[in-house]
Amino acid sequence: MIITLSIKLVAGMYAETEWASELEIVDSVSLYDLHDAIQGAVGFDNDHMYSFFISRQEFGSERIHFDGEEFSLDDDIASLFPLPKGKKLFYWFDFGDDWIFQVAKSRKKPREPQPGRHYPFVTTETGSKPVQYKGYDPEDKDEW
Repeated sequence: MIITLSIKLVAGMYAETEWASELEIVDSVSLYDLHDAIQGAVGFDNDHMYSFFISRQEFGSERIHFDGEEFSLDDDIASLFPLPKGKKLFYWFDFGDDWIFQVAKSRKKPREPQPGRHYPFVTTETGSKPVQYKGYDPEDKDEW
């Protein structure tokens, strides 16, 4: 089945504007696959470590990480929802620049895949995509 997730940028070193996206994705994919889908939606280079965690807020001290004890990155997305009361799912990318995205399941009902559509599929996007490396020019060899 296809579910719709809302992905919202909530923090990051260069997070100067708001950005959010709705993403249709197969409910049986793992968090590894969701990581790749978010990277594609936001347009980042997939070149840093990442984590998913459940917490009341993005900088909360009581985080439940997906380290294989209670939850694992192999878990399928459908098994995560509904989240425990008062908790939210977050995706944390690049532990230096601290890009944090809130991931929520929309109220849209799960449905069958549309023929010919490749998933994950971005249905809507609001705001401006953040610039992953502000001031970095990949063509400037002297910069590194």
